[in-house]
Amino acid sequence: MSILVIRGPEHHDRLTSPPPPLPPSVLGALVQRAACSVQRAGCAGQTLAVRSCGSTTEVLTALRLANEWGVRATLLDPGALSDHPLLQRAVQGLTHPYVEVHDGLGEQEPSLPASTGRRLAVVDGYGARSYALALEIALEQLGCAECECDVHVGT
Repeated sequence: MSILVIRGPEHHDRLTSPPPPLPPSVLGALVQRAACSVQRAGCAGQTLAVRSCGSTTEVLTALRLANEWGVRATLLDPGALSDHPLLQRAVQGLTHPYVEVHDGLGEQEPSLPASTGRRLAVVDGYGARSYALALEIALEQLGCAECECDVHVGT
């Protein structure tokens, strides 16, 4: 596996179930905007996996397994866990870079501290485009930016 998307729980008061699936309109926009990015990942020999987590433990486990699985980049939406010290420590222990993703439209979500791990960027508040842009950043970091598919996210 090359790129892992980890979605954390969205609310502190509901840390017992995975975040709700992306709304169909957002998912459709993500598929439309990211289709070429995913094609680019495939043609560059990269794979993409998504893990939606309902608890702090699930997020921490996914981050630990990312190292064991040889993940080359992570797209991390920490949800309500941005200020959690265990999450910050786990991200610090990643052996690869990550892009922090916040998909909330029109709302500012807290980010992990800037010095946490090998963060490439924070993509904040663009809905489905947040994931597509984060994927582009990760692919560029992995040297896949010159594949045949030319994508301009957000234009």
